[in-house]
Amino acid sequence: MSIKDLFVKNKPNKIKRSQQINDIKEGVMAQCTECKHVMVTKEFQKNLLVCPKCQHHHKITSAERVAQIIDEGTFVSIDDHLKTVNPLGFPGYVEKVESDMKKTGINEAVLTGIGDIGGNRVVIAVMDSFFRMGSMGSVVGEKITRAIEKATELQVPFIIFTASGGARMQEGAISLMQMAKTSVALKRHSNEGLLYVSIMTHPTTGGVSASFASVGDINMAEPQALIGFAGRRVIEQTVREKLPDDFQTAEFLLKHGQLDKIVHREDMKKTLDTIVRLHTKGAQ
Repeated sequence: MSIKDLFVKNKPNKIKRSQQINDIKEGVMAQCTECKHVMVTKEFQKNLLVCPKCQHHHKITSAERVAQIIDEGTFVSIDDHLKTVNPLGFPGYVEKVESDMKKTGINEAVLTGIGDIGGNRVVIAVMDSFFRMGSMGSVVGEKITRAIEKATELQVPFIIFTASGGARMQEGAISLMQMAKTSVALKRHSNEGLLYVSIMTHPTTGGVSASFASVGDINMAEPQALIGFAGRRVIEQTVREKLPDDFQTAEFLLKHGQLDKIVHREDMKKTLDTIVRLHTKGAQ
């Protein structure tokens, strides 16, 4: 099944269920991985995989995210043909990528496409932590860059949901080059006076957090998302100080001026709808 089959108009969305759910009995009960609260799986899914007791936002797939944010029947994915190669001859790399392709139904760790939010056209990119932990390789960088360029061509806002462990080590410096490439595309998009919204989800780290994830016109995050560059232990060993308990959380970043807003998952589409309307000429 292709990713386009997930969003065919007038057909039910066949969304892959997040592997983060710990099913007690398949299809009946689920358990929050944070507070261990037990709930009916259908109610958990209806609550967008947010625990009703502790409000922990569980990881979701890129397809689930698109279904939650983009108007039904309007999403068209782009650049599904791009495939990862093995430039450094890293043992087992291609096989692992192919395995994740089968598991997730997408060609790489980001899903990109064109769709509507509240009737207004946008280009969206959604990183998927179930594909190589959302790590950024050459294809991820290329897909994001092409999506930004498509938004510039169409003169519409560009929106990205980030979730990543950082640059992909199997591609070495090639993966690091994507930081610059995506940033250049964003600058050209900005030069046209167009809107860029970045939403950081758990986790957004490494080269992704140090490049396109942090340079939105509006930067937002989901509650308690881990956001940072180097790991906590590395930083503590470097500065020889104990860091605050909430260090590198979305709440810590908001408090210190690195985020504009923390948005609950159930409010995300409404928030984006408002932002897009305010920045779109002739918005519906």
